[in-house]
Amino acid sequence: MVIIHMYVYVPLILMQGLIEEEKLESFNIPQYTPSPTEVKSEVLQEGSFSIDRMDVTEVNWNVYHNELNLQGDAIYQDGGYNVAQCMRAVAEPLLVSHFGEGIIEEVFCRYREIITDRMSREKTEFVNVIVALTKKS
Repeated sequence: MVIIHMYVYVPLILMQGLIEEEKLESFNIPQYTPSPTEVKSEVLQEGSFSIDRMDVTEVNWNVYHNELNLQGDAIYQDGGYNVAQCMRAVAEPLLVSHFGEGIIEEVFCRYREIITDRMSREKTEFVNVIVALTKKS
């Protein structure tokens, strides 16, 4: 879901005048985030595997809000920066290959601003679905 989240905002960022409309229109990364119920249904319907365990975990976007960060370390306080850097590690090569390197700094600066604003208004978290499967004989 980390990657997916970034691409929700890319068109918004790019529409702010950074690139030509034609390049924006030709950028497409299809995504679909199934629910745990859908994952379970697909595994059972396909029939080759049995589900040993399924867990859903939620992880705060901002480590500053994590119970493990009891000291409130300053390095974690800029959650927008932390999330933007995480997204950048994965998304930058895809964006550079399509739009070129010239816009990357500005894209991630704007993305950081958008995420910082969102994080100030709501609790934000990643949801991970973890499935342990065993192949049937």
